[in-house]
Amino acid sequence: VFPSLAQAQASVANEVYRELGQPSVFLFCPTEYCSSLCSPSPSQSCYLLTLGQELLPGISVIWTGPKVVSQELSATLLEEVEGVLQRCPIIWDNLYANDYDCRRVFLGPYTGRAPGLVPRLRGLLLNPNCELQANFIPIHTLGSWFRNELGSCAHPDHAGMETAAALGDSQGSQEGSYSPQDALELALRDWVAEINRQALEPGR
Repeated sequence: VFPSLAQAQASVANEVYRELGQPSVFLFCPTEYCSSLCSPSPSQSCYLLTLGQELLPGISVIWTGPKVVSQELSATLLEEVEGVLQRCPIIWDNLYANDYDCRRVFLGPYTGRAPGLVPRLRGLLLNPNCELQANFIPIHTLGSWFRNELGSCAHPDHAGMETAAALGDSQGSQEGSYSPQDALELALRDWVAEINRQALEPGR
């Protein structure tokens, strides 16, 4: 019926989107959802180009970055994806995901995400690891990163000043910039306090 997979997917997605009354949040995950799955590249992918042209503007497209689990995200890459999809992507961030290998648990801070990404995003979803309690540091440090990003957007000349003050401005971090190490130390402090609070609860 359809000349390509992309046109088939776009047609079905558009029909469902209209049938639901064009909701404010409607997520579409493409078959090519990261750079490594695109042939030959995101900007030259016929599949993504078709989606960008055919999907209704209110439909958000999910993207994981250079790879399924991306160690780094850059504004340059997001600009390329935005160009081909004709909309800012929603990042589905698998940095902490371990559903593919439950022996792996990443407890480090949110890192590898360049400053200035938020203006190029329609949203960001964090895929947590499978161990509930071990997600305290990922979510906490994501909050620090995001707060810094919002500060950068609101006050480009004083990027992240609020976050820097909240994190205590440790030595070695640039004034007004997100520091993964500072964010980690703040998260660990709050995590220990939460563990101690839970330990005092009746029945613990």
